[in-house]
Amino acid sequence: MVANAEKQRRFRERQKELGKQQVRGYVSPQGMESYQELSAKTGWSDSELLSNALRITYAAYKCGQIKLLNEWLKDNNK
Repeated sequence: MVANAEKQRRFRERQKELGKQQVRGYVSPQGMESYQELSAKTGWSDSELLSNALRITYAAYKCGQIKLLNEWLKDNNK
């Protein structure tokens, strides 16, 4: 148990050194900007953002639009 806790501590330190911030996982600075932009525009909580992001991704998948969604994200630097 102590070895596992030590591994987790080192992992968290490495992520912070890389400039990443933990939200529900470690997010890059660019990802954090997108997260904050979405949060400000929608007023959604962390839980709502995650839930709606999953719904949007699933809807794109079901409609065969994943490629279109990925291209939009790339074109808009998201």
